Amino acid sequence: MSKRQSQKYKIDRRMGENIWGRPKSPVNRREYGPGQHGQRRRGKLSDFGLQLRAKQKLKGYYGNMTEKAFLRNYKEATRMRGDTGENLIGLLESRLDAIVYRAKFVATVFAARQFINHGHVKVNGQRVNIPSYRCKPGDVIEIRERSKQLAFVLEANQLPERDVPEYIDADHGKQTATYVRVPALGDVPYPVQMEPNLVVEFYSR
Repeated sequence: MSKRQSQKYKIDRRMGENIWGRPKSPVNRREYGPGQHGQRRRGKLSDFGLQLRAKQKLKGYYGNMTEKAFLRNYKEATRMRGDTGENLIGLLESRLDAIVYRAKFVATVFAARQFINHGHVKVNGQRVNIPSYRCKPGDVIEIRERSKQLAFVLEANQLPERDVPEYIDADHGKQTATYVRVPALGDVPYPVQMEPNLVVEFYSR
């Protein structure tokens, strides 16, 4: 777990923002980047730099996704009707690890990925151990019976720093959540501003 936590905090410092809104983020103490030259790297970004930063921030928020996985979601978003940026957010929020995190079953999206990998989660009664599994509206996500009383799950249920969004109906008594609908960008409670339009511009170069 130490490697995952270190990576998470490095992402925050590299972006210069507390992208998960976590109280322990090092950005709460210092906003400059990591390393001995971190304070010197705050020059004005080019258009390309802004687009790249927007992509890195969005990738980082969803557990520091690989470029291959993120690009696959982007390409699927371009094939869908409507705004590509909105479609991309809808696809990312439909991932099982994102829903487990949003439902407050675990404290971080990194923990959500590990939690699913270890077989603690069911979708519509069937165990699923693939974090990138695409959920559909109406799907019921639940924690496996013998995992419902795990201490870190109960602690995550009570986290004050974030609320369960409206597009997920969570019941922490039963440790279940229903994915109600695909959200739009404005529905997603990001602690910092996300700019999927810049991500679209980055890949459209």
